[in-house]
Amino acid sequence: MDATCLYPADTAAPGDIAPLLLAWYDRHRRDLPWRARPGETPDPYRVWLSEVMLQQTTVAAVTPRFLAWTQRWPDFASLAAAAEADVMAAWAGLGYYARARNLVKAARAVVADHGGAFPRTEAQLRTLPGLGAYTAAAVAAIAFGERAVVVDANVERVVARLFAIRTPLPAARPAIRKAADTITPAQRAGDFAQAMMDLGSAICTAKAPKCLLCPLQSHCRAQIEGVAEALPAKAAKKAKPQRHGTIFWLERDGRVLVVRRPDKGLLGGMRALPTGPWQDRPPGLADAPADAAWQMRNTVVDHGFTHFDLQLALAVASADAHHAADGEWWPIADLGAAGLPTVFAKAAAAIMRRED
Repeated sequence: MDATCLYPADTAAPGDIAPLLLAWYDRHRRDLPWRARPGETPDPYRVWLSEVMLQQTTVAAVTPRFLAWTQRWPDFASLAAAAEADVMAAWAGLGYYARARNLVKAARAVVADHGGAFPRTEAQLRTLPGLGAYTAAAVAAIAFGERAVVVDANVERVVARLFAIRTPLPAARPAIRKAADTITPAQRAGDFAQAMMDLGSAICTAKAPKCLLCPLQSHCRAQIEGVAEALPAKAAKKAKPQRHGTIFWLERDGRVLVVRRPDKGLLGGMRALPTGPWQDRPPGLADAPADAAWQMRNTVVDHGFTHFDLQLALAVASADAHHAADGEWWPIADLGAAGLPTVFAKAAAAIMRRED
């Protein structure tokens, strides 16, 4: 696809887009804790960390977690020296936990293989654990000013509308990237990437886009054709499979049994409440952590993962000294400090509500 041919005669050429957008960005840029202010040099560590945290997570959710994280681990060296268990606990609730493990691996690679300095180019950045095409492009552009085509969900939406790309996602992504390449400038590449993100977040929103406020409105083919809100089109989602499991709450002396999940697999390496198998049918008390007088609660906890939905029954029991179980006895009053993944934190909250 030649992106330039998508513009009708009465719209601007792709080369006109960057100046318009950057002028808007200079007036309306968001003040975010990981962004360098005008005149400041971006911190590659903070740029990288924010981009990883923001994947599948909102700015509102990331901001307090980013501030706490950078206070604890302010640079590559401190993160490289951190215990992985502490990092995983600090990540709890942000989801997609492989991101946290890769943060530690990448920080250690930066320290061990690059003298503590982040590589500057997309190709070099792609050699680090967890840095895919998007993250490498974003860091190269924002941290180092390299020309790179940065396409996240906000940018996808802006470009699909700007060029009226009607092919449904995800099949449209190659065309969107090619179109984005035609409007990405060689100068101020990082500001342009952030401007596109800000435009998608504040103006070119998924629902009810504010086209009258958009600096690109007169050059947007979807707006001209009256189809902005319908783009980008999305292919129909397939129904996710339903799985079932049981979470076990084994309590003694004001403490609850917490286990460490296997390093490999879903939520690998995280502290969690014990759970039996997750399967097509309710497993009952299969794989209970101890032989105890388990009582099933008359409630369930539902949680959605990327590839399946999970419904969990809740089993509770009191433990005596003779109950042998592998794991840690964690103070219930301080359970929030255990860093439980969201699904287990939801189950714990449901159980404790019933006990109040």
